[in-house]
Amino acid sequence: MTWLRAFGEVVRTGLTIEETRLEPLPALRAAAGVAIVIGPALWLVSPAYAASAALGAYSAGGATFQRSWRPRKVVALGAGAGLAVSTFVGYLAAGRLVTFLPLLAVWAFAAGTAWAVGSTAGIVAATTVGSMLVTVTLPTSVGRALEHAGVIALGGVTQAVLILLFPIRRWGAHRDALADALAAVADYARRLRHDPTAPFDPEPLMTARDAAAVTPSQARTRPPVLHGPRGLAERIRPVVAALADPDVGAPAEGPGRDRARELLDAAARSIRRGTPAEVRPESTDVLRVDEEHEVLEGPARQAAERLVELLGEALEIAGSGCARGRTATPPGPDGARFLVRPTMLRLVPVVVRAVRRELRRDSPVFRHAVRLAAVATLGYLIAARLPLGHGYWAPIASVMVMRPDFHRTYARAVARLAGTLAGVALATGVVRALGPDAHVSGALAVVSAGLSYTLNRTGYAYSQCFTASYVVFLLGMGGQAWEQTVPERVLLTLLGGALAMLAYVVFPAWETPRLPSRLADWLAADGRYAAAVVRDYAEPTREHHADMRRALLESREARAAWQEAYDRARREPVRPRGLTSQEAQEAQEAQEAQEALKGFGRAAMLMESHVPRADSLFVPEAGRFPEAERSESATPPATGNSLPAASSPATRTPVSPSRESDPPGSAVLSPSLLADPAVVGP
Repeated sequence: MTWLRAFGEVVRTGLTIEETRLEPLPALRAAAGVAIVIGPALWLVSPAYAASAALGAYSAGGATFQRSWRPRKVVALGAGAGLAVSTFVGYLAAGRLVTFLPLLAVWAFAAGTAWAVGSTAGIVAATTVGSMLVTVTLPTSVGRALEHAGVIALGGVTQAVLILLFPIRRWGAHRDALADALAAVADYARRLRHDPTAPFDPEPLMTARDAAAVTPSQARTRPPVLHGPRGLAERIRPVVAALADPDVGAPAEGPGRDRARELLDAAARSIRRGTPAEVRPESTDVLRVDEEHEVLEGPARQAAERLVELLGEALEIAGSGCARGRTATPPGPDGARFLVRPTMLRLVPVVVRAVRRELRRDSPVFRHAVRLAAVATLGYLIAARLPLGHGYWAPIASVMVMRPDFHRTYARAVARLAGTLAGVALATGVVRALGPDAHVSGALAVVSAGLSYTLNRTGYAYSQCFTASYVVFLLGMGGQAWEQTVPERVLLTLLGGALAMLAYVVFPAWETPRLPSRLADWLAADGRYAAAVVRDYAEPTREHHADMRRALLESREARAAWQEAYDRARREPVRPRGLTSQEAQEAQEAQEAQEALKGFGRAAMLMESHVPRADSLFVPEAGRFPEAERSESATPPATGNSLPAASSPATRTPVSPSRESDPPGSAVLSPSLLADPAVVGP
């Protein structure tokens, strides 16, 4: 799209109100943490000291609202520790540009590479850069450095203690993820009534699997209801797809499908609410599959019997809910019974490996880290030359809005400016009307912090509105008049947002050139998944079942990576320099190639629904297909980034990722082999 259309889309996204459930109780708890830190500092020391002490509590409280499956108290402690370390190191280097600027650049680069671990790590790391920038306005000495670092760390400890003393929906996010997965399968079953080939987005299942990964300590306290139902949703999905397909399943739909849908919805409601669900007695009729009530034959009958078995498990979950007195699966030798998440100490080598993989010029994370380091130092230098106080606001604004992709960076820049304008206007009106003293300003700052937490997931602009008010009240508590802080805040926020936008234009990380490689990765993963399914027909062993499951997960990850890249590419304003007209045309055909690959994956999923049970009779003829896949994998892949032609899957040629060398087995299996009797047998 053009720059004008892209900017219009950016403005709409930045000012959109996201329809999400508000969380007033966690927001009240986090605001109480800010108040606990501000109150004693204001009473015992000074307003200026209280203003600086609030930094750790406010930032640590905000970190707990980021998407993370770890306990919120751990996130608060981690954020507080990171802020304290950055404050201490910033103190040691502050005072001279020759020491502070290199430190700022290195720290900002490291914060940018944290996106290799995930968005939560990247956002929390960005706040540590802001903490380092704020410290340059305070006295510089080792004693003062330790003192302020300790106060900031105390803010994180305060938030963690409040979370420990007042837990609110401790496993609520995990319940929601699991319920969403079951509800997605229920919705899929409903849509299959009208469209036997309806698509299914595996994102809820991927999120539920991510939520299911726990540390050994979490596994000891996890509610029993969170263990097991996710696998139930995974097994139901291919079965209902096979039953609805007119070629391999039921030729028509009946009332039994309605009752099956009701059971799935009831199970989803039970998991989400944590209470037993009410199921009508007539709904259990769907579990009756016998010669008198069942007319299906062949593969359709097999799918129906399997579905009845799975729905029986769903009914058990719906009836038991989160029954007390049951214990979670303990960690031990059978660790495969739960997904393991590394502890904070064991996470270090994982982070190092993830960052090392991104240290290449074409990586969006690496480019983001370079932009972050350059903008932070440049913004600080420019703001320091301006006749304005609080020059650190400009680089902080840049650091907090910058993201690895174009659209989110620009949308957050627009949202931050709009929220800042509204917030300082609101705070200015309140200050002029009330003329508050230090204590009233502190109370208003706490209220603003609570409102900012409450609207955290409603939209960045609306949360930023009260964040700006919080800063104005906090500085007013320290004795600074609004006539000084408000104009500076607006101008420096505008400068920081402009620098962030300009940095992406100068050193972009466009997704469009990477679309062919992403598509090739997805096609290769689908080929490996199909080969694993057929191999399980040849030898239905537990090992091959596990291989099929791993191949399915890899296929989902490749599909998710492609979808994310495709969505970003559609929002990019210009065709990147160096992209040929042929590649641009192929990028436009990506939608058709995407639909073809979805169909390929669906065919493998239908085959998976009829895979024999472990230790069943072997079908040696099916082994020819995996052997052909291995032989094709051994063939040197073709070079180039060309997308598959937008034609039928059977005539589409394989695509190879554009890499210097592909690992063994990464070449793509031609879908035409699926139709070759010499390969798959009669």
